[in-house]
Amino acid sequence: MTQSDMGSRPVKLPGPDHPITITPHQQHIVVKAGGRIIADTRHALTLQEANYPAVQYVPRMDVDMSLLKRTDHATYCPYKGNCSYYSIPAGGERANNAVWTYEHPHDAVAQIKEYVAFYPDRVDAIEVSD
Repeated sequence: MTQSDMGSRPVKLPGPDHPITITPHQQHIVVKAGGRIIADTRHALTLQEANYPAVQYVPRMDVDMSLLKRTDHATYCPYKGNCSYYSIPAGGERANNAVWTYEHPHDAVAQIKEYVAFYPDRVDAIEVSD
């Protein structure tokens, strides 16, 4: 384990004991909340981390960022870095901190920079089609 530039947070590299893969998602994804289309993309990335469920990361250019409101909530992942959150006001209370992003991800997962992900239980739907 190494220390990050700030010297206080551990940085871990993916490996056999904690693999992380990032691959292009081949299908069309539409995310809806509060009766609005929040995201519509054919350019998502699938991040598979260890034994966790796969997560679809959507490029910001395919997200209506005007429908999101940045929050003060933040978390840290030693494999990915500092995580920031957004709420979807149109989605009501349920959609608080419904969206997360790694704005300056660690080098091992640099591909997810400029991408966001959505908690499926905090939006109305994440529709996947061909």
